[in-house]
Amino acid sequence: MTVQKAQALIATIEQGSEKFTTTFEQTRIQWRRFGSGKPLLLIHGGSGGWLHWAHNIEALASHYTLWLPDLPGCGESQDLAAPINVPRLAQALSQSIDSLIGADAEVGIAGFSFGSIVAVHVAQLRGRVSRLALLGPTGHGMPRETLKLRNWRFLPPGPEQFEAHKHNLAQLMLHEPAAIDDLALQIHIEASELARLRGKKFSHTDVMRQALDQLQIPTLMVWGAHDPTAHVVSAAQTLTDGHPHRRSIVIDGAGHWIQFERPAEVNALLRDWF
Repeated sequence: MTVQKAQALIATIEQGSEKFTTTFEQTRIQWRRFGSGKPLLLIHGGSGGWLHWAHNIEALASHYTLWLPDLPGCGESQDLAAPINVPRLAQALSQSIDSLIGADAEVGIAGFSFGSIVAVHVAQLRGRVSRLALLGPTGHGMPRETLKLRNWRFLPPGPEQFEAHKHNLAQLMLHEPAAIDDLALQIHIEASELARLRGKKFSHTDVMRQALDQLQIPTLMVWGAHDPTAHVVSAAQTLTDGHPHRRSIVIDGAGHWIQFERPAEVNALLRDWF
């Protein structure tokens, strides 16, 4: 796949969507809707955008009405006014989803990475959430790997910056070298360049775990075995032990961006779960 083919594929995916804009306070939030059926909210990761779900939309849209936001401070959405914190992000999404599907409508929510933190807080704040799926969840407060990421923002545009993005994908997001294709790079680079929201300061705390412990919603947690944002086996056991409504699954040979690297397995899990 070339960059041009990756861009064409993204354009094709977007053609299947209908765009909506909601407003929280003075902040415009961009949404895309796909498919039909029960509503399923898909929340992307930090410094990302709706295309974190590029390999999942077609498979899930045949079963559910998918609602995909760009979080405030990411993609085509505007920035929240200060203070910027997880409860206000959750409030922005909660009020937005109420306006899109109705305040009394029940919704399923899947969150990836930093999006898992937001997903749990939306469920806590809004209620009327049938089930949660947390993919590569962060905000658990447990040990994680130390990464050597490159700050691409201080590099001149061109090959050096491109190689920094590719390095960061390999370090943080994807385990198998073959998964770092032109589509992954295009999605990652565009999202990184548009992102103003910095979720790292929340992802390295236990803010998700604290909120999750206040809920009794059926919750599926999915990790790649090589996800550097957690010591996966230990984290999965810690988060599920003593919680019969929680289930954890570890997929061998995959990294953090699990729904991109192993879409067939993840799509099947999400279809069954929701």
